[in-house]
Amino acid sequence: MSLRLSTVILPVRRWHEGGRDQWLRAEQLGFHTAYTYDHLSWRTFRDGPWFGAVPTLTAAAAATERLRLGTLVTSPNFRHPVTLAKDLMSLDDISGGRITLGIGAGGNGFDATALGQEAWSPRERADRFAEFVPLLDRLLTEGSVSHEGTFYSAEEARNIPGCVQRPRLPFAVAATGPRGMRLAARHGQAWVTTGDPKLFEEGTPEQSREALRVQLERLGAAFLEIGRDLEPVEKVLLTGFTPEANTVLQSVDAFVDFAGRHRDLGFTEVVIHAPIPDSEFAADEAVFEKIATETLAQLDS
Repeated sequence: MSLRLSTVILPVRRWHEGGRDQWLRAEQLGFHTAYTYDHLSWRTFRDGPWFGAVPTLTAAAAATERLRLGTLVTSPNFRHPVTLAKDLMSLDDISGGRITLGIGAGGNGFDATALGQEAWSPRERADRFAEFVPLLDRLLTEGSVSHEGTFYSAEEARNIPGCVQRPRLPFAVAATGPRGMRLAARHGQAWVTTGDPKLFEEGTPEQSREALRVQLERLGAAFLEIGRDLEPVEKVLLTGFTPEANTVLQSVDAFVDFAGRHRDLGFTEVVIHAPIPDSEFAADEAVFEKIATETLAQLDS
């Protein structure tokens, strides 16, 4: 089974002070996709520079030619399906059909309260996600959409001419629970996981791989339930949140071992963070670039 290698570029650099160069370099290095986080701020980066995902991806689309682009992940925390659909249709047009939407239920971080609301409970996040994804699907595939739901409404919302990619740009649905996996089965062209968060600090790599195996098994059951074939759907692992964390970027050999073990589990795409000095994503830039350019050949040999 072949494996795709992608990267995440966090939006922490001014565009003309290294930001643009990162996206160009990602294309030069041959990454399949370069994603960015769609947050208003994030964890330890909260008090530093952090730019918007949609404008960043728009600029990246204009600066690059072949590189796929996307979010990991967008959530309902501060997004509405109607306005998001318009932005996504426009992004897909500007990029010439190179956009993937990573989408998840969101969490209880800074985004959850930035608009002045109380943080939603896990149940409400799941309820909103279950309404958000199907409505967004309709908005990106139908010329005019009206909807009156529990959380979201649309009144003759128009997205003409629609996406360059047909019937719409692909969704990469982040999910580990049964409801989210059913959404991935119905609406996803890809599925995303970061592993089991309970194992991040105290688990072992072996326990993590077993948890991921179980997740993939449950995903398969969700697809089987609706009679859809799981095989052509991309299975994406966003690294940095398993017990190995960014130690996998310490050497090419370490990453080849990690990527090979997860490819054998059934993953088709592995995503690594572009290095950010003095952060949890600190890594040797030279090693990162060697991983980008040498790993896939070693895995295929």
